[in-house]
Amino acid sequence: MLNTFYDARETRAPKDRETGLMAALPRVIHHAQSKSAGFGRILDGVDPGSINSRAALAKLPITRKSDLITMQSENLPFAGLNATPVPVLGRIFQSPGPIYDPEGKGDDWWRMGRAFFAAGFRPGDLIHNCLSYHLTPGGFMFDSGARACGCVVIPAGVGQTEAQVKAISDLKPTGYSGTPSFLKILMEKARELGGDVSSIKRALVSGEALPPSLRDWFGENGVEVMQCYASADLGLIAYESDTRGGMIVAEDIILEIVRPGTGDLVAEGEVGEVVVTSLNMDYPLIRFATGDLSAIAMGQSPCGRTNSRIKGWMGRADQTTKVKGMFVHPHQIADVVKRHADITKARLVVTRKDDVDVMTLACETDSANFDTNAVGETLQGVCKLRGKVEIATPGSLPNDGKVIDDQRDYS
Repeated sequence: MLNTFYDARETRAPKDRETGLMAALPRVIHHAQSKSAGFGRILDGVDPGSINSRAALAKLPITRKSDLITMQSENLPFAGLNATPVPVLGRIFQSPGPIYDPEGKGDDWWRMGRAFFAAGFRPGDLIHNCLSYHLTPGGFMFDSGARACGCVVIPAGVGQTEAQVKAISDLKPTGYSGTPSFLKILMEKARELGGDVSSIKRALVSGEALPPSLRDWFGENGVEVMQCYASADLGLIAYESDTRGGMIVAEDIILEIVRPGTGDLVAEGEVGEVVVTSLNMDYPLIRFATGDLSAIAMGQSPCGRTNSRIKGWMGRADQTTKVKGMFVHPHQIADVVKRHADITKARLVVTRKDDVDVMTLACETDSANFDTNAVGETLQGVCKLRGKVEIATPGSLPNDGKVIDDQRDYS
């Protein structure tokens, strides 16, 4: 490790990083096709050698995390997406759903060490780790990342707050890892019990949103908090090295932002669904849609790390809703947009008037001859429901990743 950076890769010229990722991509595609029965089917007919650019990658099909429950139930445990056979893996976890997640062998398999280092953790630090070690992989993910930085870990898990406050008071860890809400619970429980948790000076948190007000609360109480974005299937996706409005994309992944419900890339800076291609040879997920919303943040981090940044977790991409008893999906709205070239962006707003559901499709367009009737017919044909169509000026629709905005109030 370097004093300032986890390794030299963090400060590579962006062009060199991109060249390396694109050189590795055909090998990963070939490996997934040949070693994973699931991706052998998904990528059937794809020439691995031709997938050597982001444009080529964007033409491959999306595999959605939201589909894993069904996919795995039909082919346990991993829907055939694992490239390393089950008997050779290190662990199998069960996340809510249930969704089964593998862990291969080797140190810091989820590549979490980089996030701990950026959050200020160093060899010899004692960390109180409060993600669950029971069935789900969160505790192991953070545990392995902390130890990759040379830290000593207290495997606290969740619950038993009084016992945890006692352990912190006795052992005096300098750091915490887990969800931000549980850290606040522990700090408030310590006040209630008269315990001393003041040894904790820094924290790496994940699994929940960290609003500025909560970060400020921690700061006022002597704890510097950084956050990271990770998932059980992909490992580390992005992490903070400062608090200036962006999370640095992790090494060894290719990250895309697509329009929810599709595999189509959005413009830089526009909110969309996070899609990741992992270079993990045990579990080489290709164009894996996380279901989370984010956007590319402009510029590089002031810390000196050169990878691109995202704006962090900005909500969920699955906006499927039910109108008049019929499900309406984001991909259906995307289909309507594709059939009318003069629509640059659209948003379906669902309201309720006189106890009746109302759909209104707002379409950004600069066409003087925009035909709302034609778009309305397409909307009805695709969704099997009638809806109004309204013209919106370009740039007027919110940049929040929403394709369907359900505004109904049943109170």
